[in-house]
Amino acid sequence: MAKKFRDLLAEKPASWRAAVAARKRELLAAMPLHELRRARQLSQEQLVEELGATQPEISKMEHRADMYGSTLRRFVEAMGGELEIIAPLPGWHRANYAVPRA
Repeated sequence: MAKKFRDLLAEKPASWRAAVAARKRELLAAMPLHELRRARQLSQEQLVEELGATQPEISKMEHRADMYGSTLRRFVEAMGGELEIIAPLPGWHRANYAVPRA
């Protein structure tokens, strides 16, 4: 008889499950904005309402290679999140940067 996936996972060592969870967090953190929006099950039209922008403007924001921190903050907040910028610097603890509101 076939095993359920959750049972197979339960048989794996805790260290393996922790490594998988860490990799999942890494992949989610590196998601482009349009994939993040889809993962959050949001449409561009929903962000149009939140941001007061047009659908083509939302599409441009999602695919832009570079944008202002304040624009990124507004986009992330429109998806229900909070923007945190963390800069690991050699010889320092991780530096957190808060993007000021425009």
